[in-house]
Amino acid sequence: MPQEPSHRPVPKHLRQFAKNMRHEPTDAEAAMWRLLRERRLSAFKFRRQVPFKNYILDFVCFEKCLVIEIDGSQHVESQGDAAREAMLAAEGFQTARYWNNDVLQRPVAVQEDILAKLAGR
Repeated sequence: MPQEPSHRPVPKHLRQFAKNMRHEPTDAEAAMWRLLRERRLSAFKFRRQVPFKNYILDFVCFEKCLVIEIDGSQHVESQGDAAREAMLAAEGFQTARYWNNDVLQRPVAVQEDILAKLAGR
C-alpha cells in the first residue's frame, strides 16, 4: 500500500502550492469536497490537494488507493495527465476523473460512481 506523502520528502514550494490550492478551491473542487469530507462517503477518509511525488492530487483515499481528479477543459487529451496516471498506477493507485460540470450539475451520479469504485477496490 502506498505511503501517505507525509512519509516522503516533498519540496517546500509544492507543499505551499497545495496549501494555497486548499484555501482557494475551484467551484467544482469545493463541491466535491462537500461530498467527501468528514468521512461522508461510506466512512472513507479523503484528503484534498495532497502533494505526492511531483504532483498535487486533487483528492485521495489512501485506504483504498483511489485518486479523484476534477478536470476542466484544459485536461482534454492531456499527455501530462496520461504520464501522471501511469505513475500513480505504478504506485498502486486507481485514478477517477470527473469533469467540472459533472461535479456541479450531477453530484449524485458522481457520488454513486465513486462509491462503486471504492467498493471495487
